Amino acid sequence: MLCPKCGYQNPPNRQDCLRCGVIFAKIRVHANSPAQSQAQEVAADLPDRDCSLRHLLLSCPDEANLLLFTGRALVLLGMIVWGSKLIFAGIASNASGESWLHLVNLPFHEAGHVIFRPFGQFIASLGGTVGQLLVPLVCMATLLLKTRDPFGTAVCFWWLGENFLDIAPYIDDARAGQLPLMGGNFGHSSPYGFHDWEFLLTETGLLSYDHMLARVSHGIGSLAITLSIAWAGYLLYRQFPRRQE
Repeated sequence: MLCPKCGYQNPPNRQDCLRCGVIFAKIRVHANSPAQSQAQEVAADLPDRDCSLRHLLLSCPDEANLLLFTGRALVLLGMIVWGSKLIFAGIASNASGESWLHLVNLPFHEAGHVIFRPFGQFIASLGGTVGQLLVPLVCMATLLLKTRDPFGTAVCFWWLGENFLDIAPYIDDARAGQLPLMGGNFGHSSPYGFHDWEFLLTETGLLSYDHMLARVSHGIGSLAITLSIAWAGYLLYRQFPRRQE
């Protein structure tokens, strides 16, 4: 079933396209009715747009691929176990900062400092946090809009939430300066401006709110992880009957 609109190769007997969501029957109607008015064409297209949005967020493979389903189920299990551990460990434990995923986030954090350095010290300091949040967002957009993989998007959404959990202890440490920084420094002994969030909150007059802002970051991350797990779980729930068939 080759989609006449986007060219995507769909499984046999599909009624609509997995990639763009267009309904094949409506494409045929439009092709056979060249004299149809423009207003009617616009009205007929509206359901396709709704369907496309549904497929964009909730589409799952029709093929009975046991290996793919099992792999995704294992990924979801890891998201649940690891996400729960990071959420309930709390800010003070710095569980995200001590995990191996922190080493994945760290290069993007440091790259953010370099990329935003031309915009001044304040933006460069903020750029580290922006950098490590921007990469999961770019991955989400690519998987959702380019490859039409909502399950992969949900996994990247989980990663985005983990980054918020990773940032929370750093914000919480703004006044105390106890966390180890790059180069073996600590916030309390390093020059002013070396600890990103000490500098950012001091410059904005919000240093006394470091613990509250850390809780906000932790709450956002916890919510994102919870929603990503629910999203991925729903996609597998939809795919499971198809696998049985």
